Order: sequence, then structure tokens, then C-alpha cells
Amino acid sequence: MFKLLVIDDEPDVYEIIKHLFSEQSVQVVNADTAELGLRLANEQQPDVILLDIKLHDRSGLEVFHDLRRIDPKCLVIFITGHGTADTAAEAMKHGAHDYLVKPLDLETLEQVINQAFKISRLMHVPAIIPASHRVQDLPDQLVGSGAGMQGVGKSIGRVAGQDVNVLILGESGTGKELVARALYHHSRRNQKPFLALNCAALPETLLESELFGHEKGAFTGADRRRIGKFEQCHGGTLFLDEVGDMALDTQAKLLRLLEEQRFERLGGNETVMTDVRILAATNQNLEQYIEAGKFRKDLYYRLRGVTIHIPPLRDRREDISQLAHYYLFRFNRELDIPVQTIASETLDLLLKYDWPGNVRELQSVIREALLHSSGPVLIPEFLPAELLVDRKPQQAVSAKAEGNWQNIGTQLEEWLSSGENDLYHRALEQFDRLVLHRTLQYVEGNQTRASERLGLSRLTLRSKLRAMNLEIGKSVAFQSPAAAEVPAISEPVA
Repeated sequence: MFKLLVIDDEPDVYEIIKHLFSEQSVQVVNADTAELGLRLANEQQPDVILLDIKLHDRSGLEVFHDLRRIDPKCLVIFITGHGTADTAAEAMKHGAHDYLVKPLDLETLEQVINQAFKISRLMHVPAIIPASHRVQDLPDQLVGSGAGMQGVGKSIGRVAGQDVNVLILGESGTGKELVARALYHHSRRNQKPFLALNCAALPETLLESELFGHEKGAFTGADRRRIGKFEQCHGGTLFLDEVGDMALDTQAKLLRLLEEQRFERLGGNETVMTDVRILAATNQNLEQYIEAGKFRKDLYYRLRGVTIHIPPLRDRREDISQLAHYYLFRFNRELDIPVQTIASETLDLLLKYDWPGNVRELQSVIREALLHSSGPVLIPEFLPAELLVDRKPQQAVSAKAEGNWQNIGTQLEEWLSSGENDLYHRALEQFDRLVLHRTLQYVEGNQTRASERLGLSRLTLRSKLRAMNLEIGKSVAFQSPAAAEVPAISEPVA
């Protein structure tokens, strides 16, 4: 459960926030004076603090600096009136997480606070690499005692204390963010901020604004100054996930920052100095991207102070049993389901499966299996259908279904006769695969034209392509049970 401390002398603010989070695992604590707020911050160690910038007894800025002395990692969100927004923006330079302008927009309020909860967890919960098979009661761990994860652990130990940039490579779902968190927690910057940003999740302009900030009026909708991640994270660590999907113009600005440790906000001419360690991650082959002109070689070498490669789960099968038991223990507590152990037949199926979604997929499978379970043992019948079917016959059928509309119906009849479930979503997946495959062929792989013809946003299209494990090389291939190639696309899949 997260804990939120509200320091505001208006009782309505507390009541609104308490009601807003009444159905979530959030404990809301209230303080109507600065003195009480500081005492509660010291005693209860909240995850996030919501602080009015104008209190009756003290200035919110003074209280903020006292809060940082109590806990340098505390995440503070200011509540400000229209006339004091510049003061709140100034506070963000000194480490405040964000600020909200009164009257409060409830949707924005909830979004900003939940984002702060996530960042607080990243900063406070270490990603531990257990030395034994003993499962620990922590929400996120790098689990694995095989040779592959031992190598990752040694790499983390060697470079965490060195103030160098690190490039983390690995397929989707292998745990790149956990490696970044482990590097942060064992670094000399672990009392300073740790912020994470997914470069594939935002359009170019918004990504630049998130990174570098912007001045009021810099672009349409920029109604106030925004302090970017590089300014917020001064002295700390910034994790850039999916860095291979960053646009070339943004890459150029990032390169300059890495070389000079300075930048300008969008729409501004004030030079801002910063000191940030960059941890970057990608599941793309950046060397191929460099050859294709999609990634700057000079930026690649700047980011690659040290490289850590996380092996896919199929290459470290010796860790599957340990991971499965770890997630069993974790979700037993979370879901209050009394499953005590995993049957040997179930473990055999887990070991035989290729795990295209890696550890993230295994986590999802164990959670789903527990939700379907009854009794103290996790037996094969509780596993999702894809782990129970014979993979080779399924591959042959999928190949036909991908290439022919009529075969979707044939596939559906086979699923019905075999007693399988979740047919609607499986049929939709086959339909999407065929429609996207054929459309990309027709537009010669151009994502912009494909999104227009399909009537989908580019973000939706990219999300669907990623869900199908689209691989980019000289051609685009669906890495499904049966690959179906389409011409090379002109843009990376985010």
C-alpha cells in the first residue's frame, strides 16, 4: 500500500484526495500545518507528499527544503495558485517532482500522484539479485542463479559504483528496468533522484519536452513553463527505456547534453547546466540502426560507456523454476490464494515453452494460472492454453491462417473441437495479424501510410506490431509460430 501525505490548510483538498483514492491501495494522511506535516513526514515516511505552496504558518518552499533534509528521496508535488506557478517551477529545479495548479483537475491529479508512486517505488525498492533459491518478500527482484544472470550480476557489481553511462540490451520482457534500478541502488548517486522515461511512448515534441522542459508558449498547449527530466534529475540517474526509438533530432540534442552537460528548454534561450548519469536500454539492434541511418553512431558510443546484455529466458532455462516459485510466492500474498507448490508436470511444461515474452510473460502466466487454480498445488490444467497445446501442429495451422482469410474459420473449428477457450481474442489476433501483414505489404512497409489506410493512430499500430513481435532487419518478419515476411518498413517499430 502506498502512503500519501497531504500538507494543506484547506480541508476540502484532503477530502477530495481521500475520496479520489478511496478504492485504491493508498493511505491518505492529512496535515493542516507545516509543523504537523514535517512531524508526520518524519514518523510515517510517506511515499509521496502533496504540499501547498502557501500555508498559513510557513512558506511551502521552506517546508520543502526541510522535507528534503528528512528524506532526500521524498517526492513532493506542489499545489499552487495561478500567481505562484513560477515559484513552483523554480522549486522543481531543486528536486520537486511536479506541481498542480488550482483549481485541481481530478484526472490530472490522480495521474500525477500515481506516476509519483511508481517513481517512489523505483527509488526506494532495490532490485536484489538473490544468492540462493530462497524467495524474499520484495515486489521486484532480478531472480536467477544460472550462469547468464550471474554474469549480469557481476557486470552490475563492476560498473554500478563507476560514474559512467550504461547501455542495457535485451529482448522485451527480460528485465532491463530492473537492471537499471540495481545499478542506481548500488551507485554513488543513490540518494539523488532516479527517473525513468519510455522514449517509444511519446511523440517527438512531447519527448523533448519531457527531457529538456519547455517555456510558456513554446508550442500549442504550452500554457506554463515545464521543468524537464534532466533538470529534475540533477545529480541523479535517468533511465531512458527504448532509446532506439528516439527521433534523430532528439538524438542530436541528447548528444550535445552528454558532451557538454548543458541544454536549453524548448522555446527558451537560457542555458541550463546539469549533472545526470544516463542508463539507456533497448531491444533493438542499434548497430543495424546506425547502418540504416536511424541512430547516430556518436550517440551510440556516448551511451555505451559499458554494455550489459540480458539473455532471453529461453537461453537461461535453469532459472525458470526459481522464477516460477518466486512469482508463485509473490502473487499468493498479493491475491491471497493458498497455492503452496508447483506440480512437477507443470514445471516440465514451463521448461519446454520458449517464452517469446521472456520473464514478463512468465510472470503473467503464473498470475493467470493462480487466478484459475483451486487447491494447494498448481497443476497443468490451470496454465493458459498456449502452454498445453502441441506447438508443432499449432505452427502449421497458424501459417495457413496468416496467409488465407478462409483458414481463420478453419482454425476456429479446430479450436472449438479441441475444447480450447478464449477463442474470441485468439481469432481477433489472427485477424489483426493478417490485416496488418497485408496492409504493410501494400504500402511497402511505411507505417505512416499503413496507419492512414487502417484508420489507426500510429501509437496503436506500433502497439499492435510490438504485440506480434515484429522483427526489423532487411525484411519485416512476424516472429509468430509461423513467420510471414513483408517488405522492410521505413521506420522503427516502437
